[in-house]
Amino acid sequence: MHPSEVLFQGQRQPLLLPACDHYAGSEKLMRKSMALQQELGPIFDITFDCEDGASAGSERAHAELVAALINSDDNRYNRIGARLHDVGSPHFAQDVEIIVGAAGKRLAYVVLPKPNSLEDVVRAQDLVNQAAARAGRDFLPLHVLIETHGALHDVYAIAALPQVESLSFGIMDFVSAHYGAVPAAAMRTPGQFTHPLVVRAKLEMVAACHAHDKVPSHNVTTEIKDSAVVANDAQRAAAEFGFTRMWSIHPDQIKPIVKAFTPRLAEVNDATSILTAAMAKEWGPIAHGGRLHDRASYRYYWTVLQRAKLAGLALPDAAAALVNQPESI
Repeated sequence: MHPSEVLFQGQRQPLLLPACDHYAGSEKLMRKSMALQQELGPIFDITFDCEDGASAGSERAHAELVAALINSDDNRYNRIGARLHDVGSPHFAQDVEIIVGAAGKRLAYVVLPKPNSLEDVVRAQDLVNQAAARAGRDFLPLHVLIETHGALHDVYAIAALPQVESLSFGIMDFVSAHYGAVPAAAMRTPGQFTHPLVVRAKLEMVAACHAHDKVPSHNVTTEIKDSAVVANDAQRAAAEFGFTRMWSIHPDQIKPIVKAFTPRLAEVNDATSILTAAMAKEWGPIAHGGRLHDRASYRYYWTVLQRAKLAGLALPDAAAALVNQPESI
């Protein structure tokens, strides 16, 4: 049996997505990000932005451009999504009609910004699904931005929706929604990792994601000149808060983010040794390095190998043999 069949019997397998979600909102940046994805491979996703990161006043033309680029040959891996306008915007229905209607079969996901409640997400989901069905797409994943008080209040219910595969924290809108009660310093490091209201919001969102096997995505780092700041933010988001994905707003941020979320080679080697020994024992308990391991820890180490593979890490032969074996039908 495939390891995932043994280790997750009767359980949902954890959803894994590329660790970096790169946002681009102009034609120049969208084309540049597609070229970079072709160069590096699908180790990061691209989100074409129709909302805050795009120019105002040309919404229809911008949506048409997004659909055309997603349908183009330059979309080599079908790992490009689109952030639409919020469901309360007069441009939302137009975004759905044009982007989902024309490019629904090749969209990786759609991002729903600024919902104020579960009801907003469900309403947007219904409109997206109607357009997707007309385009011949049965199931189009949704990513939801948690950046309002109402969305945070409903975050567990939002994460529980089967069509939602990722929640992203929108720190700037969230801090702004406090109208000065939370200082601007909480939008960046170190405040974003220490201010109690921001920490509480991040932890609530991450906990909701992990409770429902969804992917929690950390907010953007606005520092675009110093890659060390981006790397530090990504490392803290992963190690201290349990995020497994993070936004990028500049091409130079992509590699530091991917590196921070990629398991280290020592952990990959440990996972390989433990899982190889476990398979030899037909997945029964083993002793490794003076410690007992069973299926509870095997699930952790299996995820380590899956994350390493997704990040494009060169795996040891034994690890590659484990993760690349076909699942039984």
